[in-house]
Amino acid sequence: MFFDFGAGELVGLAILAMILIGPERLPNFAVDAAKFVKRVREMASKATEELKENLGPGFEDLKPTDLNPKTFIKKQLSSALDDDDLPSTPKRTSTIDPDLL
Repeated sequence: MFFDFGAGELVGLAILAMILIGPERLPNFAVDAAKFVKRVREMASKATEELKENLGPGFEDLKPTDLNPKTFIKKQLSSALDDDDLPSTPKRTSTIDPDLL
């Protein structure tokens, strides 16, 4: 679930909806909201399928979490900054010349 609502928040939203929309129009509004959510989910799944299809071979096992830009950037940065790929540099030991002090 995307939103972390507790029971108290849901009851508060239901009471607020009854006040703002009215008890006689609330069932129709709930049906319309459910249809809208269903349409948005269908569009998102179609977009995901089209993206997988257009990316070509090698991306068949793409998960929805891989399409999240934040996750993608983190994954790319972690692979770019992986220590195994970097050449090892010798560690410098600093020596202080007592004559310069």
